[in-house]
Amino acid sequence: MTPTSPTSPTTPTPAAPTFHSAPQPGPHPDPQPGPRPALYRLPDFRRFWAADTVVQAGTAVTALALPLVAIGPLGAGPFQTGLLVTCEYLGFLLLGLPAGAWVDRMRRRRVLVVGDLGKTLLLLTLPVAAWCGVLSLPQLYAVAFGLSVCAVFFDAAHQAHLPRLVHEEGLVAANVALESTRTVTAAAGPGAGGALLAVVTAPVALLVDAVAHLLSALLLARIRADDPRPAERPRGSRLRTEIAEGLRFLFRDPMLRGLTLTAAVSNLCGTVGTSMLLVLLAGELDLSPLLCGVVFTAEASGGFLGSLLAARAAARLGVRRAMCASVLVSGLLWLCAVPFFHADWRYAVACVLQGLGWTAFMTFRIESVALRQRVTPGPLLGRVSATFRFVVWGCMPVGALVGGLLAEQAGVRAALWVGAVGELCAVLPLLLGIRRARTADRSTRTPA
Repeated sequence: MTPTSPTSPTTPTPAAPTFHSAPQPGPHPDPQPGPRPALYRLPDFRRFWAADTVVQAGTAVTALALPLVAIGPLGAGPFQTGLLVTCEYLGFLLLGLPAGAWVDRMRRRRVLVVGDLGKTLLLLTLPVAAWCGVLSLPQLYAVAFGLSVCAVFFDAAHQAHLPRLVHEEGLVAANVALESTRTVTAAAGPGAGGALLAVVTAPVALLVDAVAHLLSALLLARIRADDPRPAERPRGSRLRTEIAEGLRFLFRDPMLRGLTLTAAVSNLCGTVGTSMLLVLLAGELDLSPLLCGVVFTAEASGGFLGSLLAARAAARLGVRRAMCASVLVSGLLWLCAVPFFHADWRYAVACVLQGLGWTAFMTFRIESVALRQRVTPGPLLGRVSATFRFVVWGCMPVGALVGGLLAEQAGVRAALWVGAVGELCAVLPLLLGIRRARTADRSTRTPA
């Protein structure tokens, strides 16, 4: 039931509409003209890839350490913990749409570097406050919100900058490479974080993520590919108009719309349960930080296995059937895991089921980023990525708040059950989008 960044299969490229003040889309210019070397031979992509890897490793530690700071030293209850998770994603809800338009007006690599440095400074305030004996829940909420604001801008620029580093045909491979290393680092991160938390306090463990973001900023600053200043906007061009262009592009095509809404429902319902998972494990079951990290390690390991099997599943079942099956099967596995969360042998079964759920879900997830990058005009990439994040990640603070309220009123396990059952509904927008896309395809093939 872990929230995700959605996905999308290889589908026919939709006809590109005409946009206000935007050039007609075409293939992105090849950033490496001439012979096209393998991805690992591209120095700029290697730096980009390495920066992403170290950040994901640090973030995996923070995902465990930050809520444990609230639950442990600060004694946060279910609602207060849910509020912390809400703050972690609130930036996507409040700034997701304008951030994309702003990023399209900026040098994207500069946005990435500043975002990393901002996260470094925010994370450093927590161990400093802990050492001074003044750490509090309001500060934790403020830092979590600040991290989410940095993430909004960073993620929009991250997805928009990648096409400048690799040729168009390499986008899928580049995204698979990024996704694979993310799942590997996410698999090792919680385990390493749990072991680290057994030795040092949770606020001190956050130093790992601060150092990771600083290293990422240094790597990104060394990228040599052109990072041109965006073209001047026509006079009278309004931010609201530019935001609307991103919204229209994402929701005009029924397949893209179905994928986006499926991911949004999955994130909304998934966060209802996962926002309360550590409250159950560390609070009610009193598991050690090391054991708490096992479930996240299992999820990431399952995700890595799923990233290796996704292409095979799509080839065997067909992309659309494979996507529907992955959403449905993953939802069933996460639902089956809920009754096994106990402080005995059943916890191992719950971890395995969670991991297998991620194995199934990766078929749905793996190609959506590449699809959006491939069909989106360059000047719109930031806005489309941010719009997607606004819809999908903007559901997560709402889900966390609902999870906290449910746990406060009906118990932590009730929140997990509601979230898991809701995950099964995520497949419905996808099914509807596929049906409408097929209808549109038949109508375009029918002679006038």
